Amino acid sequence: MPRGQQQEPPAAAAANKSNRKDPPLIQCADLILPWLTPRELANISSSCKTLSQISKSITLRRTLDASRFLENHPIPFLNPNNQHPYAYFLYTPSQLLPSQSPLRQPWGSQLDRDSLGRHRGSSTCKMNEPGEVLRGCDSGPATPRRGTGESGKGVGGCDCDCEGCEEGGTGWEFSGLEEMGIITECGPGCGCGLECGNRLSQRGVLGRLKIVRDGKKGWGLFADQMICQGQFICEYAGELLTTEEARKRQQMYDELASGGQFSSALLVVREHLPSGKACLRINIDATRTGNVARFINHSCDGGNLATVLVRHTGSFLPHLCFFASRSIKEGEELTFSYGDIRVRSKGLQCFCGSSCCFGTLPSENT
Repeated sequence: MPRGQQQEPPAAAAANKSNRKDPPLIQCADLILPWLTPRELANISSSCKTLSQISKSITLRRTLDASRFLENHPIPFLNPNNQHPYAYFLYTPSQLLPSQSPLRQPWGSQLDRDSLGRHRGSSTCKMNEPGEVLRGCDSGPATPRRGTGESGKGVGGCDCDCEGCEEGGTGWEFSGLEEMGIITECGPGCGCGLECGNRLSQRGVLGRLKIVRDGKKGWGLFADQMICQGQFICEYAGELLTTEEARKRQQMYDELASGGQFSSALLVVREHLPSGKACLRINIDATRTGNVARFINHSCDGGNLATVLVRHTGSFLPHLCFFASRSIKEGEELTFSYGDIRVRSKGLQCFCGSSCCFGTLPSENT
């Protein structure tokens, strides 16, 4: 050995020798495989033992958090039969246009939560151990109050003069929720950050939830902790569609659903104007791209969630948000009413199991 050249440790030499033998795909497998769909992942896992083991670890990590680390807490999938351990879709914490929807999204890599940028622009959310929030992300009380400094302005960098910020909260009572009420929060038109007490619905999914598969009913969203009445759960996130595009997609979804192996998540919301002569129609499709709200099932008795339209200052379109209409026990399924109209003679079967179940899901001509 030439003078001055150090000998490589045996373990490191063996590892380097082993790595040189691996093809490029295996060397970069943990970077590439998380981008694959379940079918693609299954196909590549059958090619060799090493890729099969890596694919299994990716599948396990996918089942542990449906939100891709983009929410405050992990949201696991639980499927007793293990045939389909998770539901595949692209994740978005809020509304987006179809042109903004990603074609692919990494899911199941070994990257930790911080490196995936969970915080959505908030510097107050810090993670310690996986899933443990140190500060800034807990749901806390439904109407968080903020202290004031000597200047009289809200602590936490909020210096906008909107009514909600002046009061230190949302400016409305959570205990008396009414279905499809409308409230206003700070938004792009305000200079405050997500720590502002008047931006409660913009902090993502606040409570601990889990997604459970239940026989014919399919996937459902369940509380993984006690939820108090009035507590914010999440918004209904997905692609914002024009009415024309929504009708095209609904027709396609109806054809797929006729085979019994497909369930869409296209929600139509109508905000009636004060005159009562017109309404604003909002089409949110979470079928391909959405958040955990796409797993909230219908209940003919109205369920345990209230729907509220939240308009952010500076934004034209409101956001559809869910709040607990009553106290919800740990392990209880989260449900709401999809509507009362049923115009289709052959509507989809309802499995809500309530005492007033109509037997079919609400439907109307879109």
